[in-house]
Amino acid sequence: MVLESLSSPQKAEKKPWNLFFLGAIYAFMGIFLALWVFEEQATIVMILLTVMAAIPLMYNTLKFEEDKDLTASSEKNMLRQHYRILAAFMFLFLGFVAAFSIVYISGSTEMVDKLFSSQTDTISEINSKVTGVEVLSGSAYSEGLLLRIFSNNLKVMLFCVFFSFFFGSGAIFILTWNASVISAAIGNFFRTNISDYAMQAGFIQVAGYFHIYSLSLLRYFVHGLPEILAYFIGGLAGGIISVAVIKHDFSTRVFGKVLRDALHLILLGIVVLFIAGLLEVYVTPLLVNF
Repeated sequence: MVLESLSSPQKAEKKPWNLFFLGAIYAFMGIFLALWVFEEQATIVMILLTVMAAIPLMYNTLKFEEDKDLTASSEKNMLRQHYRILAAFMFLFLGFVAAFSIVYISGSTEMVDKLFSSQTDTISEINSKVTGVEVLSGSAYSEGLLLRIFSNNLKVMLFCVFFSFFFGSGAIFILTWNASVISAAIGNFFRTNISDYAMQAGFIQVAGYFHIYSLSLLRYFVHGLPEILAYFIGGLAGGIISVAVIKHDFSTRVFGKVLRDALHLILLGIVVLFIAGLLEVYVTPLLVNF
């Protein structure tokens, strides 16, 4: 497979930033094929095609990481060895976001509606159920809101754990979907603010584009990146267990080591999610009118 040959777990670990470009390629190919072949169902086919391109790399990476657990001398070394591959996953995600958001910002209204209609509905639902008017007004959040945000994100992380356990690299579907939702939010924020900027300035300058796009990224990445990191951590934990079970490592002593590593990863993911929740509640609202 051509796309599968573009990278490997070993290459990803040595140069994790290369996966940014690989993620963008996967996403652009998914968008192009979805619009070309499945135009009426492009909003979900785009995600599925992007996921299909990323699955071989994800699955091979999970096997690669599980092998590390079997040879690691201590729990500390296990977590340290996973660091680079988690960084590679984050760059892959950022590549998805870059491609999706560029298409959202530069595409026609008709194209955006076909590609991101479901994502736009999801954003509206999230705003009404979780964040509500407070995000728009920038008012202080209550502890109850923090608990709702944290519990909702925890559910998503657990979905990543279970998807990876039962479907191997299944968590990549949730993460690709999240990339498209974040991209739609960034693109919508950009389009809204660039039109306001144009009305005030009377014309659109290149510097204005970069300024608004930077604010768009800042608005959603401050809390979004820690959330996605937690989801990748959960997906990695579930995938490691899945590979260990398939290889029958549970019949050996080292399976206990793999299980402990997965548990530590899940606990780490929960901590990262809580930090992300604090950022979303107390920091992100300050950036709305920044």
